[in-house]
Amino acid sequence: MPRLVVGAAIIHRGRLLAARRAEPPELAGGWEFPGGKLETGETEQDALVRECREELGIDVVVGERVGEDCPLHNGMVMRVWTASLVRGEPEAREHSELRWLSEAELFDVPWLPADLPVVEAVRRHLKESG
Repeated sequence: MPRLVVGAAIIHRGRLLAARRAEPPELAGGWEFPGGKLETGETEQDALVRECREELGIDVVVGERVGEDCPLHNGMVMRVWTASLVRGEPEAREHSELRWLSEAELFDVPWLPADLPVVEAVRRHLKESG
């Protein structure tokens, strides 16, 4: 089974949090869902909570899976989950920029190819939360 990467579709006040990659060079400037690799013994939900604390300085509650498994360029597979912001204001600790996107703005940023299919799936959740 391929290694898993988890991404958080953080929805707050009807907007989705997008993060712009700072590195590696081949991905820098592309936009993604924040998240990262599972550590040994972690559930996908635990990894998302930890990654959001480490990368963004926020606490989230993980919701439901959204979209399909997304194969990544490095042979890993990404799974995206919805998440609700419960404490803190996101700060770009590992990304070059963060942006809250409304449904109308979802495609105003150049999403990384692996994240793009999930963005459309997240649109439904924005409609429900807005």
